[in-house]
Amino acid sequence: MTQTPTADTPAQGQARAHFTVPAKHPMVTVLGSGDSLLRVIEQAFPATDIHVRGNQVSAVGDSEEVAMVQRLFDEMMLVLRTGQPMTEDAVERSIAMLREENGAAGGSGETPAEVLTQNILSNRGRTIRPKTLNQKRYVDAIDKHTVVFGIGPAGTGKTYLAMAKAVQALQSKQVNRIILTRPAVEAGERLGFLPGTLYEKIDPYLRPLYDALHDMLDPDSIPRLMAAGTIEVAPLAYMRGRTLNDAFIILDEAQNTNPEQMKMFLTRLGFDSKIVITGDVTQIDLPGGTKSGLRQVREILDGVDDVHFSMLNSSDVVRHKLVGRIVDAYDEYDSRNGL
Repeated sequence: MTQTPTADTPAQGQARAHFTVPAKHPMVTVLGSGDSLLRVIEQAFPATDIHVRGNQVSAVGDSEEVAMVQRLFDEMMLVLRTGQPMTEDAVERSIAMLREENGAAGGSGETPAEVLTQNILSNRGRTIRPKTLNQKRYVDAIDKHTVVFGIGPAGTGKTYLAMAKAVQALQSKQVNRIILTRPAVEAGERLGFLPGTLYEKIDPYLRPLYDALHDMLDPDSIPRLMAAGTIEVAPLAYMRGRTLNDAFIILDEAQNTNPEQMKMFLTRLGFDSKIVITGDVTQIDLPGGTKSGLRQVREILDGVDDVHFSMLNSSDVVRHKLVGRIVDAYDEYDSRNGL
């Protein structure tokens, strides 16, 4: 897309940009079915006039906004070139990344195309990849560091992306096993009142981990891998006294650990292993007065070599758009009330 001063708009700072969509990309892949993608772009840049004629796209408006529209179409072409389709969600996230980069001193260095085309794992025709800049940085941090904390609200992909990286590590033989664990806070309080065996009692607290596994592996292979000990899903209490070598270990719902449990878990780290700890410090289910190990650990380990803290926020929520707005509303309420 080439940007030139507009001849018919004398106002200073106005610009015109032209872009030709390569013939190999049908316009429906660029504009969306029923122009759905074009509408997303027009809504994001209401002061910019965007016109389409054939495979020609033009934009007229404020020079900064026009430059961003130009970048957006360039990034869309890079994504489409990989064979990955553009969706309304992908366009919205690309615009958010470009605006963030535009507002950041020196830029972020990562482009929307790099974020949206970084494949982690493919299974049964479905590819798992980061959808936001913070998610990409989180995934990259897992590659670079031995211990990574993924902290953020519900729906930001903290556990899901960590599990995808664990399965990737297992399949590429970087590790020999995957260990998934989470504290069963309520189960610990009520085990005597629940029917069934111990495993049946704690199963509801581990079920989200099983569900994610089924998205990433052939369901028929999971019982075999678990029977062989290649994949272990267990409550946090089962980690005590162990040293975990050659393993990718994930602690989920870590906000529900107390400081002693967090220290116990971190010291399970063995040779050639990697630990990812995920949690949401706004959803703590510990009994009143009990301090969260996840809240405390950042004060203790921040700055320690090979330990990384990835912070995600409402803009990284990949569930229904309303979830992000709900998270923001709760944060605002807590801020107003000093919580």
